Amino acid sequence: MAVKIRLARHGAKKHPYYRVVVADGRMPRDGRYIEEVGRYNPLTTPKTIQLDLEKIDAWVAKGAQTSSTVSHLVDIVRSGAPAPEKVRKPSKKAQAKAAAAAKGGE
Repeated sequence: MAVKIRLARHGAKKHPYYRVVVADGRMPRDGRYIEEVGRYNPLTTPKTIQLDLEKIDAWVAKGAQTSSTVSHLVDIVRSGAPAPEKVRKPSKKAQAKAAAAAKGGE
């Protein structure tokens, strides 16, 4: 049995939050899991990351594989730094509006 530590998506459409779960690799993403070891909410400011590192370390010692996303979240929690914010560039409409405002101000 290949055991994986991965995210399970919950919440409404366009408003996700995730549970960090230990699950059999053959189960569906949101299907049956063995144990919940944390939660992750990307919509809050700053992003909420709650992980039980002792449980995660115990599962990894037993041979569980972490997904790349969960590995990144664990690294963030271990470093103690807040989750990095994505740099969002303004939309074309907002860029045009800012350019027009800059031209009008000259």
